[in-house]
Amino acid sequence: MNSLDALRDLLGADAVLTGVAAEPYLLDQRKRYRGKALAVVQPASTEAVSALLQWCSRTRTPVVPQGGNTSLCGAATPDDSATAIVVSLARMNRVLEVDAGNNTITVEAGCTLADARAAAASAGRLLAAHWAVDSKVRIGGALGTNAGGLNVLHYGNTRELTLGLEAVLPDGRVLGALRGLRKDNSGYDLKQLFIGSEGTLGIITRAVFRLDTRPTAVTTALVPVIDAQGAIDLLRNLQTAAGDRITSFELISRRCWELIAEHCPELPAPFASLPEWCVLLELSDTGMAEALRERLTAALQSLGLGALARVAQTAEEGAAFWAWREAIPEAQKRRGVSIKHDIAVPISAIPAFLIEAEAALKALHADADIIAFGHVGDGNLHYNLFRDDVSDAAYAVEPAVNAAVYEVVARYHGTISAEHGIGQLKRELLPQFRSATEMDLMRAIKHGFDPLGIMNPGKIL
Repeated sequence: MNSLDALRDLLGADAVLTGVAAEPYLLDQRKRYRGKALAVVQPASTEAVSALLQWCSRTRTPVVPQGGNTSLCGAATPDDSATAIVVSLARMNRVLEVDAGNNTITVEAGCTLADARAAAASAGRLLAAHWAVDSKVRIGGALGTNAGGLNVLHYGNTRELTLGLEAVLPDGRVLGALRGLRKDNSGYDLKQLFIGSEGTLGIITRAVFRLDTRPTAVTTALVPVIDAQGAIDLLRNLQTAAGDRITSFELISRRCWELIAEHCPELPAPFASLPEWCVLLELSDTGMAEALRERLTAALQSLGLGALARVAQTAEEGAAFWAWREAIPEAQKRRGVSIKHDIAVPISAIPAFLIEAEAALKALHADADIIAFGHVGDGNLHYNLFRDDVSDAAYAVEPAVNAAVYEVVARYHGTISAEHGIGQLKRELLPQFRSATEMDLMRAIKHGFDPLGIMNPGKIL
C-alpha cells in the first residue's frame, strides 16, 4: 500500500487533499514561500491526529502543522521535497464549551478566532485576543506563534490568555491539560512549551482560554503627535489619567497615511493636513460610553491635544478609525514587495530606535521608503522598507537591510520577532539574538519531544 492510500485508510478519502485541492495550503500569506507536499490532510478529531502522528513516526514522514495559513515568516509552508504532509485542523473547528461562571472558553484548534470571540460575546464575555484577520486566524496557529495583536497592552499575548491545552506529541501520545485553572503549581507548566513553538514540538488540538468582563463603554481617538517621543509621553500621561482603561495604543507614521491614500483611495484621509505621527488609541470600561468619552476628552485637553485630536462620537466612527489602521497591511501589499521587520524594543527606546534605524537605512539606500507603525503600547513596531524596485528582486538587499535594522535592535536589547514568530524567514538570525545556552536548551527541548525530527523541520532551529 502506498503512502496516500495509507493516509486515506487512516483518515478517510475526503480528508486527504492532493493536486489542485492542496495548492492553497502550499503558498504562504506573503506569497514568498511555495512548497510541495505528499498531501494535505484534515483530521476530524484528536484521536485521528494521534493515529496520524503514530503513522508519521513509524514512516519518518515530516509533518507541517497549519492553522489559517496567515504566517508571515513561512512557518506553515513545507519545503519543496514533496515528502511532508501538511496537517490542517480546519475540520476540528468547534467551540466546545463556554463556562461563564469560570470565565473560560474551550475550543478546538481549527476554530477561527472570530467564531470563538462570537461565542464568548453571546455569553456576555470577552475573548480578548483580537487581530485584523480574526476570521482567518485559527486557534492552533495563534497558540503556535503566541500571537499578539491589538489588545496586548491591556490583556496580554495569547500566552497570558491560555489556561490549558491538549496537544498530540510526535509519537501519537496525547498531552491532556485542558484545565481551566488560574492557579496550578503541580509541577512543570508543559503547555507553555507549546505556545510559541510554531508546530515544532507537536500538534495543538484543543485549548482553554480565559475570558474577561465584556466592556460596556468603549471610546476611540486619533491623536496627532509631534514625534514618537510625543506618543510615549501621551501614553504615560494617559496611564496616569485613565489607568488600565487603555486597551490599545497604536503608533502610525505620516507615510502610512500617504500609502493608504495612494493604494486604498476608498478610505478618505482622517485629517486635512496629515500629521508626522499619530496615535490611534482605545479606552474600555464598564459604565456609560459618554462618561468614558468625556474622561478621555478632558485628559487630552489637559495635555494641550484636545483641539487636534479626533475622538469618535459613535461606535461606527470608532470602527472607521480602526479601518484606517487595518488598511496599512493591505496598502503595503498593493504597493509591492517590502522587507518587513517585526521588532520590539523597550517602550522608552522607541524614539531613539526610529531615528537611528532610519539613518542606517538611508545610508544604505537613499531611496528607502520606510513604513513604521505598530503596537507601541507594548513596544512592538512593524518597521518595513520599500525601495523603488518593488519586484521580488528587492529581496536581494534584505540581508544588508536586516543587518542595519537589527544592529539597532540589539543595541537596545530588543527582539527580531515580537509577534510573528521565527519560521524559516528568521531561523538563521535567531542565534544572534539568543545566547548559546538558550539555543542549546531549545535544541534539547526539541530533541526531547521530537527525537526523530519530523515536526515542522527547518522552522525555528
